[in-house]
Amino acid sequence: MSLLSDAAAATAIAASRSKAAELGVPVNIAVLDGGGHLKLFSRMDGAVIGSIELAIGKARTSVLFNLESEGVFEYCKPGAPAFGLENSNGGLVVFAGGRPLRNADGVVVGAIGVSGGAVPQDRDIAAAGEAAFRQSK
Repeated sequence: MSLLSDAAAATAIAASRSKAAELGVPVNIAVLDGGGHLKLFSRMDGAVIGSIELAIGKARTSVLFNLESEGVFEYCKPGAPAFGLENSNGGLVVFAGGRPLRNADGVVVGAIGVSGGAVPQDRDIAAAGEAAFRQSK
């Protein structure tokens, strides 16, 4: 199993920062390793301080469940099979902005989380980081 390198994490952050700048929204960007530990973090000038924990939480949710953070919502929404799941693992963040980072074999080696914009913006910014990570392998 390959590990998440510093260079790959930096590539994901740089692409996310670029997309955020293109959208004109300052965000917090967290990259976690496969164990859910912080690997690299970036707070753009003007990014909301309250979104720091959300960015980390989105990435953590993604790495714990090997899904985009919003995908976890399908399991824990009212009426779903695991209603209340968002209260597990110290609290999950189950809206868009977290994406798993997979190695060439499809194994999750980390995750990226973005927060500070509107939810669709966070999703798009995280997707840009994930795409750059995939291309860097």
